[in-house]
Amino acid sequence: MTVLMVFIFLGMSTEMLELSELVINHGGRITQVLLLVFYLLPDLILFALPATTLMAVFVAFLRLSSSNEILAMKSSGISLFQMLPTVLLVSLTSSLIAAFLGIVGSPWGNRSFKDLDFQTLQSKAASEIKERIFFQPLDNVTFYISSYSTSEKTMKDVLMADRRDPTGANTIVAKEAKILSDPESRTITFVFLNGTSSYVHKDLRTMVGRFDSHSESIGMDEMMESAAAGDKDPKEMSLRELRNLINRESKGGLGYNTALIKLLEKFSIPLAVLLMGIIGVPLGAQLKSGDRTVGIVVGLIVFLIYYLCLAAVRNLCETGFVTPFIGVWAPNLFLLISCLYLWHRATKERPIHILEKMTFFWEHRRRQYFEIGE
Repeated sequence: MTVLMVFIFLGMSTEMLELSELVINHGGRITQVLLLVFYLLPDLILFALPATTLMAVFVAFLRLSSSNEILAMKSSGISLFQMLPTVLLVSLTSSLIAAFLGIVGSPWGNRSFKDLDFQTLQSKAASEIKERIFFQPLDNVTFYISSYSTSEKTMKDVLMADRRDPTGANTIVAKEAKILSDPESRTITFVFLNGTSSYVHKDLRTMVGRFDSHSESIGMDEMMESAAAGDKDPKEMSLRELRNLINRESKGGLGYNTALIKLLEKFSIPLAVLLMGIIGVPLGAQLKSGDRTVGIVVGLIVFLIYYLCLAAVRNLCETGFVTPFIGVWAPNLFLLISCLYLWHRATKERPIHILEKMTFFWEHRRRQYFEIGE
């Protein structure tokens, strides 16, 4: 549980900037922030589960090893393989939780996070509308209105100066304007009625025109830099939606590869959780020292190598350098080879050299530390 909380905290720290911006710059309430944190939990738990499973099994067998209980069980004819069913049950349970989070929990959480983000920004856009003064609902867009109806979301005698286009500025003057929002595309649209539009290019060329109806949309990505507007992101999609996206995209393209990676990871990550739990047995059983520090470091190194492989493979697969069908399973292949190697050494009662060296180094440094302290 401690390992799980640590990894959730580390994952949450990467989102703190966006959450802080929501409160400070966009008027978000504390309750909304807590709800956003809740929506992030499925992704964070999924990230932490491999390490949590590895460390849980490892610590259990380390305690058995350090108190010589494993040696006693071996003397009684009980091998490590006979202890494996309980480990498999724990690891399989964690693997099923990871599968549920990957297939159901994570897409729901990511989609709900974006939807609440949009609702907050939509409320902000409406709350910042002021009558008979100039106001800016976002950077580079300035409004002036004579009156505003909150119930109908209608503005009268409107002026909008739009400087979002780097090639020029557009000024719209209209008798009336309405605010429409689309949660699906996460955009807020201003519909101007009976007005004129004046576009001044940066080389001072001017274009003026009249209109009966004119629309200007503001995407969520313009109102909050780190949020994305438009269609669903692959991490928000269900299995069926990912399959449909893969069928629509051209094979080998960025959209195709990204969707295929997300689809395959829904099965590869639960398998990684299962393998992490099995690896924890020989790691814990091979350490004879009562000091857990070395084993924890080794366990974290295994976890770190796995995630570095996962991140590297994602980049290679997205660019098409490696096909996702092979690349996504490469980190699991590393875990499988590590698992077979560690179990072979443990069953043959051959020491794992890296553990011996790290234990010797740790004990040596600790003795030096205490000698200096004295």
